[in-house]
Amino acid sequence: MTKADHILLLAGTFEARLLARQLEECFAGARLTASFAGIVSDLPDLGVPTRTGGFGGVEGLSDFLSAEHVTLVIDGTHPFAAQMSRNAVEACAASQLPLIRLERPAWTALPDDNWRHFGSMQEAARALPEDARAFLAVGRKEIGQFAWRDDIYGLARMIEAPPQPLPAGWDLLLQRPAQSSSEEADLFRKHGITHVVTKNSGGVRAYAKIEAARKLGLPVFVIDRPQLPAAETAADVEGVLQDTRRLLGWISR
Repeated sequence: MTKADHILLLAGTFEARLLARQLEECFAGARLTASFAGIVSDLPDLGVPTRTGGFGGVEGLSDFLSAEHVTLVIDGTHPFAAQMSRNAVEACAASQLPLIRLERPAWTALPDDNWRHFGSMQEAARALPEDARAFLAVGRKEIGQFAWRDDIYGLARMIEAPPQPLPAGWDLLLQRPAQSSSEEADLFRKHGITHVVTKNSGGVRAYAKIEAARKLGLPVFVIDRPQLPAAETAADVEGVLQDTRRLLGWISR
């Protein structure tokens, strides 16, 4: 690796935050830029140079990679940020740059889980039974796909308020996920929750609701991850660091 190396980290997950710190420590001779989509305003300080906002599609990202002399792209976006991941694959292919995707493993059902899998938000919304009391952990951009179900109760949790009002009688929690399954179970009991709806985001920081649903015997409607184009992937921060060393010449291939 030389001082000419410039790593672009497409951030958006907890793992990407950890990775930013590790990249700064392990590759002190390189330039590092973290990029956030800017969907929410409550962004963490990663302690590295940061940009916020979209690139303008594949062409805009390609232009950025060229203008900023990027030598490696690391996709640490959310597993459901499919368009950004697709753009990254196309832009890196066009620019002949290496790409590593930090792809944390998806959750898998345990024997005591009661899961139903869905390919889209719309499918999950249609499948909720009448009079269901649903905990909706689907995000501020997607909650509108459930709002037409005025025959159910919804308890929606997200970091920032959605762009549209929720149905009368629903409740909105503006907070990050609880880290304790006991807290989540208490929340479900308080609101009489009968169904949990969640993206299969993977990771440990949002898993407590899955554990709580298991304890209470609640059905979980799981929206499966979108299909992404093939890319070199690593399951954790250490895997990304190892791949970075190899791709930028710190260790032999």
